[in-house]
Amino acid sequence: MSDLVLTPGSVTLNDLEKIYRLELAVSVDRASKAAIDQAAERVQQAAIGNEAVYGVNTGFGKLASVKIAPGDTATLQRNLILSHCCGVGTDLERAAVRLMMVLKLMSLARGASGVRFGVLELIEAMLEKGVTPVVPVQGSVGASGDLAPLAHMTAVMIGEGEAEFGGERLPGGEALSRAGLSPVVLGPKEGLGLINGTQFSTALALIGLFEAWRLTEACLVTASLSTDAIMGSTAPLLPEIHALRGHRGQIEVAAAMRDLMKGSEIRESHRDGDTRVQDPYCIRCQPQVVGACLDLLRMAAGTLEIEANAATDNPLVLTEAGRIVSGGNFHAEPVAFAADQIALAIAEIGSIAQRRVALMVDPTLSFDLPPFLAKDPGLNSGLMIAEVTTAALMSENKHLANPCSTDSTPTSANQEDHVSMAAHGARRLTRMTGNLANILGVELLCGALGVECRAPLKTSRPLQKILAELRNAIPTLEADRYLAPDLKHAALLLTSRELIGQIAPASLITLEPLHGRG
Repeated sequence: MSDLVLTPGSVTLNDLEKIYRLELAVSVDRASKAAIDQAAERVQQAAIGNEAVYGVNTGFGKLASVKIAPGDTATLQRNLILSHCCGVGTDLERAAVRLMMVLKLMSLARGASGVRFGVLELIEAMLEKGVTPVVPVQGSVGASGDLAPLAHMTAVMIGEGEAEFGGERLPGGEALSRAGLSPVVLGPKEGLGLINGTQFSTALALIGLFEAWRLTEACLVTASLSTDAIMGSTAPLLPEIHALRGHRGQIEVAAAMRDLMKGSEIRESHRDGDTRVQDPYCIRCQPQVVGACLDLLRMAAGTLEIEANAATDNPLVLTEAGRIVSGGNFHAEPVAFAADQIALAIAEIGSIAQRRVALMVDPTLSFDLPPFLAKDPGLNSGLMIAEVTTAALMSENKHLANPCSTDSTPTSANQEDHVSMAAHGARRLTRMTGNLANILGVELLCGALGVECRAPLKTSRPLQKILAELRNAIPTLEADRYLAPDLKHAALLLTSRELIGQIAPASLITLEPLHGRG
């Protein structure tokens, strides 16, 4: 039994995140079967006809002019899969492979690919029983589809390749057999329908989006702690300022931070008589910077939700028109742009957070906090080198944020002469969100120490809850100790949402697309 029934063309980001995080099994709404069967029948007719139809009774790419006899259809599709299993590098994580499989299922379910319903049922069964193809992460240029990664997925479906099942890495055919499943013999166009498409790139971009949004929520907490730690002003959070500009993300970040800091004794203690006129930008401009990142992530979310619901292989079966037409929906340019947008947002959130870390450890700027937040500084170095680590990670993310979508190289004997590079544009996001989690984890530790240094004054109640949960996991730094485990644990507390769970939902910001499906 599936955990979630998907209606083709109507799957939401919320559905996709649940599928990814919980590794849900899914099934396609059976109301879509009639359209899928119609398209498959149209392809069957074309396969025995005299008219050349790309990928149905012809070769592929530059070999499209070679006509294939009806008796060789099954061999043509099997050869396509085996020859395209050219992925290299490390293996894609299990949850990402499963999300890719779900996206392929959704695409085929649109009834424009000409793939038989039984092929979709095999994908459903593999998801339900936990047969996960082994997919190398490198080899796609994000046009003509994510050919190599999707070929490794499909290889298992025909009893080839490798798969993980029951905690073991097995030959694909054996994994299917142990799960009580049988490989499929591919019919006309079915191999092409399975490997043509953007599902690898889209899956990785979605994962990058989900993790980036979770860390954006976390940065609202760490930024609020940092602001209180250095006794920063909350005047820049006043709603009137942000209403005068009008950007949605900016307005929401300011509102969330006001809620998080409301009632802080630390804040109230320096409203009058503070000799500082203005705080540095990393404190004063948090709504403007992180708010712009929110807006950017929502734009990317809109693109990716559309793409997740799209038919992206080639050729496509236009059943009502009675035609099978070659096009270019496999070109992942929208995904590449979305991945670049997400990368920019990740880099900027980390950049401004790193400056807050630098502010808190610098005794000339931190408004009387101890140097490097150390108890007995000199004998102890405190968080001196933790700040250096954040600088290294910030720099790395800046380099990784350079656009991938502007790169292209001709492939396949110049037939595929412009490509999107969406695959590695999306793949880099996992590395970037890992870096950002570590930056924010260090900021969390710095902000907590800074607030504790202001005792007996207390921070706000929401932030006190965060501090209590943090101290249950990581004790206060009283003297220098082996810090790497603290940094790792702090990052995990943010990525797991363990700390964010202490915050009232009203203080959080929801992810929804800035623009919906047309």
